[in-house]
Amino acid sequence: MTDTGHVNLEQFMEGVKRRNPGQNEFVQAVQEVAEDVFDFIQDKNEYHEYQILRRIAEPDRVVSFRVCWEDDNSNIRVQRGWRVQNNNAIGPYKGGIRFHRDVNESILKFLAFEQTFKNSLTGLPMGGGKGGANFNPKGKSDHEVMRFCQSFMTELYRHVGQDIDVPAGDIGVGAREIGYMFGQYKRITNEFTGVLTGKALEYGGSLIRSEATGYGAVYFLQDMLARVGNSIEGKSCVVSGSGNVATHVVEKINQLGGRVVTLSDSGGFVYDPDGIDQEKLRWVKEHKTRHRGRIADYVKEFKNAEFYQGMRPWSVKCDLALPCATQNEINGEDARTLIKNGCIGVSEGANMPTNLDGVHAFKGAKILFAPGKAANAGGVAVSGLEMSQNSARISWKEEDLQQLLVDIMKQIHDSCVEFGGTPGSEHIDYVRGANIAGFIKVADAMLAYGVV
Repeated sequence: MTDTGHVNLEQFMEGVKRRNPGQNEFVQAVQEVAEDVFDFIQDKNEYHEYQILRRIAEPDRVVSFRVCWEDDNSNIRVQRGWRVQNNNAIGPYKGGIRFHRDVNESILKFLAFEQTFKNSLTGLPMGGGKGGANFNPKGKSDHEVMRFCQSFMTELYRHVGQDIDVPAGDIGVGAREIGYMFGQYKRITNEFTGVLTGKALEYGGSLIRSEATGYGAVYFLQDMLARVGNSIEGKSCVVSGSGNVATHVVEKINQLGGRVVTLSDSGGFVYDPDGIDQEKLRWVKEHKTRHRGRIADYVKEFKNAEFYQGMRPWSVKCDLALPCATQNEINGEDARTLIKNGCIGVSEGANMPTNLDGVHAFKGAKILFAPGKAANAGGVAVSGLEMSQNSARISWKEEDLQQLLVDIMKQIHDSCVEFGGTPGSEHIDYVRGANIAGFIKVADAMLAYGVV
């Protein structure tokens, strides 16, 4: 073996930055994993010799394409679409499609990289991928969304398949968008296969898929607390976001006896000192989904609440925090504020919602901190179960799926404990545990294949 495989963390990251200029989100995601993995593989020559982390940090392929569509005023619109297929060492590429005006290649590469480790942690045979377009579905009519989705799939269908790449939903892509894309895929290929997950129950979807990401993040938090003899019951919780993940986080926390006092969207956050109970939550779901309204309207309906325009909720005192909106919504200052205000646990419902400074602050304070690749893996886990149901042409009962979700989240938690512990200390570094546990399975599969 030559010495060329042995580089230190700093040299490795210099190479990542050089190869991916201007892609800050992707570089950040790689850095967060590499900090732990480099320490783990320090004395493991095979991983160095075969450049395993270097290969995982280079996507198998990045497909970029033009998406043309016509709006309701007969104007021709042009967007850009992508599919990033990061790694399929342990199964078909699997990861969501995101429609948002700020989507770019860097964001999708970071998401696909994270997805590789997240999918590995579930124990299911799924590789990592992600896709999307710089299309903003907000304010668009159903027909405009349909035309865009059909045009998007007219190109994407060439690159996906039930044994190749199985996309799902993400920000801006829900059951409506999945339906339009699946219909177009079926129309083009004349095949009814499980090429997409997050489908409606009528055509191959799975029960509890919409609840799974939010519920899973709470189950993981519950597992962390239980390990140290604590629980969610009676705890004050701060949640960001007000979409699918956030609302199901609130729902499960309420069921477990906690009290959520905030929700947010891009316009700001609401603080309800009385707690967002199930009745208020039903109003939020109705307002945000059917009426596509803003969270600011909450204070008109519930007079004791306050709205803070253009702000995030991390200054609100709480016991537990669950960021469920988007990447980098918690910075170092936010993290230190949460710690100062007595927060004892953070479970990430979103993908990489905490920047590196914030991650280091949480790790330094040794609070319970669950990274998104572990805490929000419940969604893709149930997507994987949907793939299994589609392949077998069956549907599992809700109670069976609920138990599988609980079991998978517990298994992920236990894997993080196994690899995140330090001899002589009871503290678990869940970030380190998730990174190493996710890495090992992918890395060993890659070693088995040789240099491909």
